[in-house]
Amino acid sequence: MYFIGSISSLVVIAFYGLFFYFTPYPSRYRALSKWAQFCMWWLRIATNITIKVEGEDNICSEPSVIASNHQSTWETLAFQTVFPPHTWVLKKELLSIPIFGWNLAMLSPIVIKRRDKFRAMKQVIKQGNDRLKSGISVVIFPEGTRQPHKKLGKYQNGAVAIAKNSGKPLQPVFHNAGKCWPKGGFLKKPGVITIVIGKPISSNDGSANEITEKIKAWTLEQSQRLD
Repeated sequence: MYFIGSISSLVVIAFYGLFFYFTPYPSRYRALSKWAQFCMWWLRIATNITIKVEGEDNICSEPSVIASNHQSTWETLAFQTVFPPHTWVLKKELLSIPIFGWNLAMLSPIVIKRRDKFRAMKQVIKQGNDRLKSGISVVIFPEGTRQPHKKLGKYQNGAVAIAKNSGKPLQPVFHNAGKCWPKGGFLKKPGVITIVIGKPISSNDGSANEITEKIKAWTLEQSQRLD
């Protein structure tokens, strides 16, 4: 039931979004994020999954690098209803998905080819810096891929590298979406998904490794507290 509603609405919003193709990013983002807002509403109606946000006062007043754990497809949608205009780092193949990929392309994502890790990192840093200078926050999943609920993967330094290169702060974020919308799972479980927004971290608060470990330790602490 959820997928029928979300896919049907995506077709509508895709054509609606075409009218905003040449508009400034904030206008384009507001238009296209209507689909994410609908999906969160429809998820609550169809599956009784709701959202709780902790630390909303910690959201950066300037563009930032949002470093979040990755458990589900859910966070890509839900973050659009919580954070200011932002974009994501994603693999090139996603842009080839009919309708969904076209909408993603209009939101100025940082597109990478994972096969060439060194080149991919250079792209992430350069394009991430460009987005931040344009007033667009960047969402990074330091684990690189979705993890099962209650599991935390290895954190890479990409988020901190962008922050150091741009001089922008890092915004640590934790969520437990995997308990309701698990990785690779078709069925959804009713419940409350919590997003925890930590206090911003300066890119000057240590080396890339030190800051990355600090973010991971904070994320693990939130996971143990909530799960």
